[in-house]
Amino acid sequence: MRVFYFPVPVTVAVDIAVWLAVQFAAAKFVTGLPAERLGADGWLYRARPWERGGALYEFLGVKRWKDRLPDAGPWFAGGFAKRDLSSRTGDYLSRFSLETRRGELAHWLAMTAAPFFFLWNRPWVGGLMAAYALAGNLPCVIAQRYNRARLARLLGKELL
Repeated sequence: MRVFYFPVPVTVAVDIAVWLAVQFAAAKFVTGLPAERLGADGWLYRARPWERGGALYEFLGVKRWKDRLPDAGPWFAGGFAKRDLSSRTGDYLSRFSLETRRGELAHWLAMTAAPFFFLWNRPWVGGLMAAYALAGNLPCVIAQRYNRARLARLLGKELL
């Protein structure tokens, strides 16, 4: 339900500013979370049978496009770059897996902001903002879950 009414140029500027702030705030928030809050067996991060160890994501073409996604990990103090696998040690792979959970959470959190855009946008634009939230964040969630399945195989862990 629209509560605030702005001229169109202001609305566009507000939409852009709010999305930037939401994405940044979500990333900053999860960067500060202690590792214990991102447990591998948590409900959100647990591998699902329908993911088939990452095969579903391969079917969706994740290998073709995941390297084009931005990696905001190194933008923050204490952040972790996930663009490349720079080591195959158990400690590094475990940390990488942890950071995929951190990244996944950031994108889920960002998507939760979508309903707020209906407060100052026309309903159809609010719908576009919700579609943007999905289009801009679900590919990142998919890439994180796919990478985590691959890391689990490298670590020799069962996914379920």
